[in-house]
Amino acid sequence: MKTPATLTWLGHSTFRLDTPGGKIVLLDPWVSSNPKCPEAMKSFSRIDLMLISHGHFDHIHDAVPLAKAHHPEIVCIWEIGVFLEKRGAKNVRAMNKGGTQSLAGLSVTMVHAEHSCGLQDEEGNILYGGEAAGFVIRLEDGRSIYYAGDTNVFSDMELIGELYRPEVAIIPIGDHFTMGPREAAEAVRFMGAKTVIPMHWGTCPLLTG
Repeated sequence: MKTPATLTWLGHSTFRLDTPGGKIVLLDPWVSSNPKCPEAMKSFSRIDLMLISHGHFDHIHDAVPLAKAHHPEIVCIWEIGVFLEKRGAKNVRAMNKGGTQSLAGLSVTMVHAEHSCGLQDEEGNILYGGEAAGFVIRLEDGRSIYYAGDTNVFSDMELIGELYRPEVAIIPIGDHFTMGPREAAEAVRFMGAKTVIPMHWGTCPLLTG
């Protein structure tokens, strides 16, 4: 019998993944001001790996303070990596789409997403943040999870499904800033994952889901 992996939704697009090997992975770190994150889940004893899909505040807000507190390895696109390092984050493992890294006993592949990727500096200026991305995480026991990040549906999701065979797909359904339920249903058909978890909905009235 396979050791369970646990995915905990912390609201919006933030997830905590506890792997079969005992690693703690944080996906798109927005906890401190996330209105849907339970208070009890806003603190961590440790974080081994942190994945950042793109640079919008609702996906990166707590990256620097959590990086300084827990020193996780951080996976993100190159431009976000430079942004984080300039603000004191260590252990940044920047990469680009199509690449795969072995980190914390896991395999992490960066895949495509259809979305913008601006970063906001301390003065409120929007900086170039590379491109938005998704991730395929292969666990210690070989099972894989597809985390789409913010995206519209796109036909190459079918290729992602064929290449990586994810058992779990985490996809946005909120509409307005990402695909809505109608498009998400097509994404599910493309992916062929047995389990689908919706995200990026219900945080504010715009995200109808």
